[in-house]
Amino acid sequence: MDPVGFKDHDHAECAAGVMATAEAYCCDNKLQFTPVRRRVLEILLEEHRALGAYDILERLSAEGRGAQPTVAYRALDFLGVHGFVHKVERLNAFVACAHPQEAHVPAFMICRLCESVAEACLPPSRIVLGAAARKAGFRIERTVVEAEGLCPNCITADAA
Repeated sequence: MDPVGFKDHDHAECAAGVMATAEAYCCDNKLQFTPVRRRVLEILLEEHRALGAYDILERLSAEGRGAQPTVAYRALDFLGVHGFVHKVERLNAFVACAHPQEAHVPAFMICRLCESVAEACLPPSRIVLGAAARKAGFRIERTVVEAEGLCPNCITADAA
């Protein structure tokens, strides 16, 4: 699958597709897709970049949706557990999943200059790491791959 974030795409269609997937998933699984959970996902989709919890909280607070950190963290936790957001450890921030409800290991490409993030998908088999874990008797429950480098925009700016 192609990464999202470093290439042109129909942003409105992308965001609408993720929202529709989240709504259907919550309905099918009898989960509450509360207004705050919905808005947190919308914020991440609007920005199409990684945001810290306090950045999200700031937006929620400005909209009158609560000023306590637990408001943002609970929504992010729910969305993360159900595969609609990922935490980008390097940035201590969150990004909307570009491929929700698809079995994958998120692989993030993080620009070291502008901190833009693109998500690519790796097959869930975790080929090399999985073999090492099995050999050690370890069961992997979650894997996140993060690579740091330069995005196409920064490469072009650097070359100029």
